[in-house]
Amino acid sequence: MRRDTFLKSLAALATGSSLPMTAWAAGNLKLMIPANPGGGWDGTGRALGAAMQEAGVASSITYENKGGAAGAIGLAQFYNARKGDGDALMVMGAVMLGGEIRNKPPVSVTQVTPIARLTTEYNVFVVPADSPFKTMADVVAQFRKDPGSVKWGGGSAGSTEHIAIAMLAREVGVDPMKINYVPFRGGGEATAAIIGGNVSVGGSGYSEFQPYIEAGKMRAIGVTSEARQAGIPVPTMKELGFNVVLGNWRGVYGAAGISDAQRKALVDMVVKATKTKSWAASLEKNKWTPALLAGKPFADFVDESFASLRATMVKAGMV
Repeated sequence: MRRDTFLKSLAALATGSSLPMTAWAAGNLKLMIPANPGGGWDGTGRALGAAMQEAGVASSITYENKGGAAGAIGLAQFYNARKGDGDALMVMGAVMLGGEIRNKPPVSVTQVTPIARLTTEYNVFVVPADSPFKTMADVVAQFRKDPGSVKWGGGSAGSTEHIAIAMLAREVGVDPMKINYVPFRGGGEATAAIIGGNVSVGGSGYSEFQPYIEAGKMRAIGVTSEARQAGIPVPTMKELGFNVVLGNWRGVYGAAGISDAQRKALVDMVVKATKTKSWAASLEKNKWTPALLAGKPFADFVDESFASLRATMVKAGMV
C-alpha cells in the first residue's frame, strides 16, 4: 500500500463511526461528591463509580469530597476546575436545588450540564434509642408545646429533610421560623449527633440509618413516602395523619462548557453503568428506588423540580 493511501486510511479509521463514542472517556473519570463522606451523595457517587468500572466505561475513578452549603461549595469548585472536561461528573440532587433556592449561592447548578437522574429515596425520621419520644405523635406534641425544645438534625439548610420538617410544622400549626434545625455536612456527622443525643430527631435516607436502626441504636418513627416502601418497616407520615410526602432524588451532572458529543458520551456511560450487577446490588442494599432519566428529559425534570420545590418552600415559610 502506498504511504499516502495508508495515512488516509488511518485518518478515516480515527474519525469513522466504527469507533465507540465513549472511547475518549474510558480512562480516568473525576467524580465530585459535594458532601462529606458517609452520606447519600457519597454512597451514590461511589456506587456509580463501581458500576462504571464494571461496565468498562471508566478504567479508574478519582473521587473528591467537598461538603457544605447543600453542595454549593463542591459545585463551585467543580464549575471552576472542570470547564470543558468531558471526563468529569458531579453527584447532585433535590438537596442542591433546595439549598440554591434558599441560599442563592454565587454558582448555580444551571451553569453545569445535566446528565442523568439515578434514584429516588424518601426521608426517614429517627430518634436515639433512649429518647423519651417513642412515636412521631410524641414528637409533634412537644413540637406544638415548645417548638424550640425539639432539635431537628439533617442535611444542609434547604435539604429535603429540612423542607419536610417545615411541611410538618405547617401541618401541625407551628411557625416554620421557630424550627430548631441543626444542619450537618455529611451523614457521618448527623449519625454521630443522633446517637449521641445531640439532636432530638434526625432525618435522612433510610439507607444511611438502616445499620443503626437494625442494631437498636436508633428508632425510626416516620417516613415521607406516599405509601410504605418494600424493605422499610416504618409507617408513613401520611399514615400517621400528617400530610408530608416528599421524595429525595439524586443524579449526576457534567462539567460546564462540554460539547454535545461529550455530553452524549457521558449519558451513554451512565446508562450503561445502571445495567450492571453492582448497580442493581446497590439499589437493593440501600433501598433506593431506580429512577433513571437521562439527557434532555432530565434537564426538563430539573427545571420542573426547581419550580415545584420553590412553591413548596414558599408555602412552608422557608423562602
